[in-house]
Amino acid sequence: MYFTDRGIEELQTRRGEESVTFDWLAQQLQTFVDLNPEFETPVERLATWLARLDDDDPDI
Repeated sequence: MYFTDRGIEELQTRRGEESVTFDWLAQQLQTFVDLNPEFETPVERLATWLARLDDDDPDI
């Protein structure tokens, strides 16, 4: 188990029944980066990965 799995598990436990929009998620990610600019690159990578999940080219 990776250390980050604990945070993911907590997210599932606390908010797993909720529905959110991608607009809401994008706003939360932006707020997080505004408060924690040192995490800009990993958040950007996660957002890009989520945005491109349905792309046919796996190398993008």
